[in-house]
Amino acid sequence: MANLSNSRLRVLAKAVARYETIRSDFDLQGKYLMDHLANDARLKPLIHSQKYRTKDPEHLCKKLERKELQRLKTKPDKRPKLVNQRNILDEVDDLVGVRILHLHTKQMSEIHPLILKILKQNNYVIREEPLVYIWDLESKKFFKDLGFLPVERDEMYTSAHYVVSSAARPEMKMELQVRTLMEEVWGEVSHLINYPVETTSMLSCREQIRVLARITSGCTRLVDSIFSSYNESNESLRSKE
Repeated sequence: MANLSNSRLRVLAKAVARYETIRSDFDLQGKYLMDHLANDARLKPLIHSQKYRTKDPEHLCKKLERKELQRLKTKPDKRPKLVNQRNILDEVDDLVGVRILHLHTKQMSEIHPLILKILKQNNYVIREEPLVYIWDLESKKFFKDLGFLPVERDEMYTSAHYVVSSAARPEMKMELQVRTLMEEVWGEVSHLINYPVETTSMLSCREQIRVLARITSGCTRLVDSIFSSYNESNESLRSKE
């Protein structure tokens, strides 16, 4: 980026180069984590699908450049560290990411405690308090009661995030995301349009993404309502037996 000096760009380039030398190790760690979760007999019936990926080096470079520009705007006494080849594993949490998709929000009351158990049983360490990106008050209370730290965002979008590492490779932090299929639609479209650099294209394109967020959010609520009615009906039938 033009606003960064050549010396700072070289520091960031060396950080990315270090990641590239161990990217295959991150890939292996991500696969292990995904397999431990997706193949667990208790969790399997609750999830729709799963995937993992390692960070694309070009995307990582752009992300670090954005972070450095933000860092330089911060007051010197509150300024975070410059990401470099020595601390990149400490400063970047999502060099590998695992994603679990499920059908409706209330499933998280079962999925979350199971994830915690599976992580513990397979010697993973939760590095940060699990958080959830959230926009509505009802879901905020639901996730807070489960033990998540709610982080409010303007986008009508909900996604739970964990940062973990294995006991064998504690230096390799991994991001685990859990969200509904409907939230995934918005997330994937927004990611393609706005990542690694936010789109500056037509205003209508950005507005359409915001509309998509509202539609997918409405669909999530509708799916939640369908399963709530379905479960209530089943409970009523069982009570009559």
